[in-house]
Amino acid sequence: VQLQASGGGLVQAGGSLRLSCAASGRTFSSYNMAWFRQAPGKEREFVAAISWSGRSTHYADSVKGRFTISRDNAKNTLYLQMNVLKPEDTAVYYCAADPLSELKYSPGEYNYWGQGTLVTVSS
Repeated sequence: VQLQASGGGLVQAGGSLRLSCAASGRTFSSYNMAWFRQAPGKEREFVAAISWSGRSTHYADSVKGRFTISRDNAKNTLYLQMNVLKPEDTAVYYCAADPLSELKYSPGEYNYWGQGTLVTVSS
């Protein structure tokens, strides 16, 4: 599966952005999906994950209640709605895909990655 993330940009603290991740290639609906992010000088960290059906989701504590992960299997697209953004949310955001049955939360467990989209939150 090939992934392409988009939707990043510059936003003021308290604002919102919606990221998208378009998938092509093998059947998108058979993959669990996730968003990770990497800030300058820091390791890549888990943000949110969603099961292939969309019925199960999981969030990092730092974004719980502010971010929502969703997917549209008919459109082969993954989303991340980000609300009440904070300067510490500034990072490159990556989407990732995993063909196995359990949700994964470590970047090392994902084999398929998008190219990343930059989110900058100004204070």
